[in-house]
Amino acid sequence: MGNGKNSIGRLTVILKKKARTVTEAVLWDIPHKTEGKEDVSLKIGRYKTGGLFRKQLDVSSPKSELTLDFEELQALIKFLSENYEPFKKGVKKFIPIDERFDQCNVEHLRAIFRNPDKKEVLAFVSKNNIMPDDLIIGFEQQKRANAIKEFETMLNKDLLEEKWQEWFKKNDWVLGSDCVRILDERVIDTSNITDYLAQAYDGFLDIIEIKRPEGRLRFWSEKKDHDNDIPSNDLIKAITQATKYIYEVEREANSVKFLEKVGYVKTVKPRCILIFGRSNEWDLNKMESFRILNSSYHNLSIMTYDHVLSRARRIVGI
Repeated sequence: MGNGKNSIGRLTVILKKKARTVTEAVLWDIPHKTEGKEDVSLKIGRYKTGGLFRKQLDVSSPKSELTLDFEELQALIKFLSENYEPFKKGVKKFIPIDERFDQCNVEHLRAIFRNPDKKEVLAFVSKNNIMPDDLIIGFEQQKRANAIKEFETMLNKDLLEEKWQEWFKKNDWVLGSDCVRILDERVIDTSNITDYLAQAYDGFLDIIEIKRPEGRLRFWSEKKDHDNDIPSNDLIKAITQATKYIYEVEREANSVKFLEKVGYVKTVKPRCILIFGRSNEWDLNKMESFRILNSSYHNLSIMTYDHVLSRARRIVGI
């Protein structure tokens, strides 16, 4: 690359020279009557060469010659100064933002957030204020809204309990403020394995037990007792299992081995959330009976899948 000053107010640089063509950039200033005003233009051209002198434009290319005025030149300088280095490091690290997002933009964004070091990504986003708080909240709301749609779809399928366990593991927020986080450990002892052990808002250990909403499990007995809705045998078995888990967790409360498994989350009077059955077709009498049933337990709270869905919608604002 070479350059030279051809005349006053004019600067030429050879960008590339080949056997028969040469590409040049020329800067020149345009004089103005207004004192102190600068107006610099840029011309880039590709020319055919012959002998010692440049003879004519190379018109074989549609970009044979282009002149930028002062405003266009300043915009180009700004563009290059802000974007050249990140673009040079790899297109996957460069995010073009224009008036509309297309699939290419999506892939750029995915490339950024696929960085395996999630803490580094979060620290970078936070430090540089890349995402305003309202956008972050919006992302979380959208994620939860998508989870609710998935939940509704799952309710229309005959899924195994394992699928529901996966969903609740990913979306423990539907359990409300009572549940801070679901622990990785599920084993109480060699004979008892819960669906979830969870850390409650007060820091102590609680239990979450779920039964698949499909199949032949019934919430209420087909026959009433003195015109009262009573729990089905399926529900009674589930309640018995849940209370047994509470008992076994209390027995293991002072076990060093158990504390190590649950990350030293302390156990004091554990409670259990039992998610069982559907309530979307209940009448007022069954709703009242459910309220009475739930009030009879001090360490057990029963919810149906429709109660979970209703709570999720309220949390998200749907």
